[in-house]
Amino acid sequence: MNYFKTGLLLAALTGLFMAIGAALGGQQGMMIAFFVALAMNAFSYWNSDKMVLRMHGARQVDAKSAPELHQMIAELSRNAELPMPKVYIIDNPQPNAFATGRNPENAAVAATTGILQTLSKEELAGVMAHELAHIKNRDTLIMTVTATIAGAISMLANFAMFFGGNRNSNNGGIGIIGSLAIMILAPMGAAIVQMAISRTREYAADRMGAEICRNPAWLASALDKIAGAAQRIPNMSAERNPATAHLFIINPLSGQRMDNLFSTHPNTENRIKALMQISQEMGSGGAAPASPQHGGPWSQPQSSDPRGPWG
Repeated sequence: MNYFKTGLLLAALTGLFMAIGAALGGQQGMMIAFFVALAMNAFSYWNSDKMVLRMHGARQVDAKSAPELHQMIAELSRNAELPMPKVYIIDNPQPNAFATGRNPENAAVAATTGILQTLSKEELAGVMAHELAHIKNRDTLIMTVTATIAGAISMLANFAMFFGGNRNSNNGGIGIIGSLAIMILAPMGAAIVQMAISRTREYAADRMGAEICRNPAWLASALDKIAGAAQRIPNMSAERNPATAHLFIINPLSGQRMDNLFSTHPNTENRIKALMQISQEMGSGGAAPASPQHGGPWSQPQSSDPRGPWG
């Protein structure tokens, strides 16, 4: 994982935020933006998990309310040598999942009801292993801070017309043209940086997730199913909070399959090919697990094997 590159991208995002402040208020505006960015980062550090989970209406579950899911994540956490994260379920028909939290000791994983109904146990284990990999790599804090700053840049850009559009360039304002440029280009720049950060981390999380669940084909099969369903089933909470889209294992906003700078996630087919290559390296075989014909495994009796199928 290239943390130096990620640090540069985060610095670029903060710099963009400050540049907008400078355009709207000169040097004073830039300093205000700088201190606002610091305050936002501090707030995100302590409240990132609660904030994102609240945005998507997640509810916490435990070993009594969701025994199979809780047991699965507990077993995978032991494989990953991680503390047990908090477990959440989101009432959302789109199959998807994400992880959040400032560190492994204060982390959470969230799965939608759609993913519980769609995937087999093995496939879901692959997805949850991927999310635990984000936690182990400490991606969750960086990606949530990125979402916070990107969202703030978009809001600040929307205010550009009010702050700068009512003044002409002769009086020190940025003018209508400058305001329009900020409104269009600033969110685009933030999105590019945000997506670049996300893309650099997804492949690494796929690889580590495959190692945690011990079968890359499980995750490959899950990605194929989730990507197909995400094109058909809208995720309204993600639509209302698009700055959090990169947190999900598959882009919840659209079914884009272009592996370019403007994609929230890497091309799903490329991810699957990479996982199949990892499968060959691990010698675990390339066959994807068979899925139950009637939805996911959560209406089925709990396995009597305490190790689970991935132990």
